[in-house]
Amino acid sequence: MSQYHDAIYLDNAASAPVRQEALQAMWPWLGGGEFGNPSSHHRAGEAAAAAIEQARREVAAVLGCRAGEVVFTAGGTEADNLAVKGIALASGRGTHIISSPLEHEAVLESLDYLRRLHGFEIEFLSPDAAGLLDPEELAARLRPDTALVSVHYANNEIGTVQPVQRLAAVARAAGVPLHTDAVQAAGVLPLHVGELGVDALSISGHKVGAPKGIGALFVRGRLPLEPLLHGGGQERGRRSGTENVAGAVALATALRMAEAERLAGAAEATSALRDAFIADVLGSVPDASLTGHPRARLPGSASFVFAGTSGEAVLLELERRGVICSSGSACAAGSDEPSPVLTAIGVEATLAQTAVRFSLSGSTTAEQLRAAAAAVTASVAAVAGIARR
Repeated sequence: MSQYHDAIYLDNAASAPVRQEALQAMWPWLGGGEFGNPSSHHRAGEAAAAAIEQARREVAAVLGCRAGEVVFTAGGTEADNLAVKGIALASGRGTHIISSPLEHEAVLESLDYLRRLHGFEIEFLSPDAAGLLDPEELAARLRPDTALVSVHYANNEIGTVQPVQRLAAVARAAGVPLHTDAVQAAGVLPLHVGELGVDALSISGHKVGAPKGIGALFVRGRLPLEPLLHGGGQERGRRSGTENVAGAVALATALRMAEAERLAGAAEATSALRDAFIADVLGSVPDASLTGHPRARLPGSASFVFAGTSGEAVLLELERRGVICSSGSACAAGSDEPSPVLTAIGVEATLAQTAVRFSLSGSTTAEQLRAAAAAVTASVAAVAGIARR
């Protein structure tokens, strides 16, 4: 049993618990006797290949695409890297890319790689104070040599949900492919790529209840894609390496379950709990401010800045009181620098360092959130008191 089993876990944006159903589905491919290599031409290999293709069909059903348009990866980071680098390097349009300063490090570092080593020009859109991007600005920034637009579906720190459909329509009208990082959106927002209008979409297994180390990338039709990994030509030549059969099966199982829960109204129920929690915190904590859009936000996302405190100190106090959360992206944890996401939306650097993010799941209860809100009030008061002294 985990040493944290009695705590209130509100860091699902970093990683969600693994679903038992996903573990059961993947077990035969881990230790249940099914160990064949999907590329091997014998019964053991063919069984593994059949499992991979079934998982691919299940993921494609959720995304509303053809099975052949799904590429399995080692996670969301690889999916983002493959989309950004792969589409840009294979494009014949030019070396201009449009993105935003709010993107996950997997996108931002991929863009920096293209700038440093391949001479790409990277242009960022300007988010408003709530973190929203403007489709009209995108239209104004597009050029004949724009090779790619990459904008996330929902932000992992402040929870703001972007108008992806409108952004994609603008890019499509100009003939420019658009990639969206949907890692935080999977399981809680619609992922149908036809309705979104996107050309590439990244997801990660451990955000929806699969184990860490598996992800997927949707790439539309015949969109050229330069592979990052070269070797045996697996995944139709787009991602070489022996496939993670167990991981793919788990991802398909978890994603299918998360989508069924979303269609049954789980996101709306979580949103109601989130709103009550936000109201409790804002009503009881002096100088607390919500970050991100008040309505266009992920169902389980509640992020704040607490003036006069230290975000890291508040986190420690919260954990001491049995609440586990984070100060922002898990990939940037431990950094002394203020969040680039918060500074990009105009939050002053000192205030940005007081940020705390709470991310709910479908199993989070109203009772847990009332207890968490009380812990937030006490923790912020304790840290602010120390700061004043």
